[in-house]
Amino acid sequence: MTKPEDNAEENLDHIFDKERITLSITDKDLKEFKRLDQFLAKKVTAFSRTFLKSLFLMGKIGIESSEENQNPAKLELKKMPNAGTKIFIEIPPPVPIKAKAEDIPLEILYEDKHLVFVNKAPGMVTHPAPGNYTGTLVNAILHHCPNLGRIGSSERPGIVHRLDKGTSGVMVVAKNQKTLEGLIELFSKHDINRIYEALTIGTKIPPQGTLESNIGRHPRHRQKMACNVNNGKDAKTYYKALNFFDNFTHVELKLETGRTHQIRVHLSSLLNSAILCDPLYGNPSHHIQRLGNKFAFLKKYPHPLLHAKTLGLIHPITKEELTFTVEAPEIFQKVLTVGKS
Repeated sequence: MTKPEDNAEENLDHIFDKERITLSITDKDLKEFKRLDQFLAKKVTAFSRTFLKSLFLMGKIGIESSEENQNPAKLELKKMPNAGTKIFIEIPPPVPIKAKAEDIPLEILYEDKHLVFVNKAPGMVTHPAPGNYTGTLVNAILHHCPNLGRIGSSERPGIVHRLDKGTSGVMVVAKNQKTLEGLIELFSKHDINRIYEALTIGTKIPPQGTLESNIGRHPRHRQKMACNVNNGKDAKTYYKALNFFDNFTHVELKLETGRTHQIRVHLSSLLNSAILCDPLYGNPSHHIQRLGNKFAFLKKYPHPLLHAKTLGLIHPITKEELTFTVEAPEIFQKVLTVGKS
């Protein structure tokens, strides 16, 4: 069976390809975090804080031993270890699961007997995975389309592409096998129109341009992707600035390719202009400090301000041209409104 596009920009933060990851505590970390659980939640965004706590209680999180330190001290969730401490996290292998239907509200943009377009809310995971087995888009779709469970894999039926947990916007889901295969072909050939918008820190970027690099797994930080690494894949993003504000920019982006975290990596690495509130590729507390007190409402917002506003494609069955555009979430609009005031 053909598999969905594995390297789409919308992919979740995949660290499940490693059985074990290591994080080093720095002096900067000690200044930023007072508790280990806060540090872990910030650094390992693929897992929920509850799931990380369960790993800790099972002994799956600890201090790396070394020749010099054969009996390392025990960690405490409410206390940060010393700078230089190396912490290991043992990643449990993915467990084959069958997603269950849940009565979760969905914003349906379009639906016929072949497919459905939805507007995914920020904070919703696309499909079940370790640490997020319920409350996902797939759980909601299965309630809306009870027969979907037979389409594609059991843990992500009908899913062709994904949006990161924090990213909002338009997604399409197949309702039968023929449509699923047709959508997979469209995505693999990039015969789709995907337009995003983002709010990025700073204003010192050219008004428009093309961002090109290869993108692959970061050699040290395994949750992250990086530009120009060994075995990376070619990536191209077109962008234009829609508006410059005092300390941030409203940017529109169009993908030619679809690599994991492509937009987030290109903006932060090639333009040095990370997406506001992006905990993985930016520094949210520093962003808010630069923006000023009137943006203090962003302190409790945990997601990058990135929105998949437009998705257009040729219907695999009817051959009708379909394009759907949705406004960014309320908090995105609030930042724009406050920026203009």
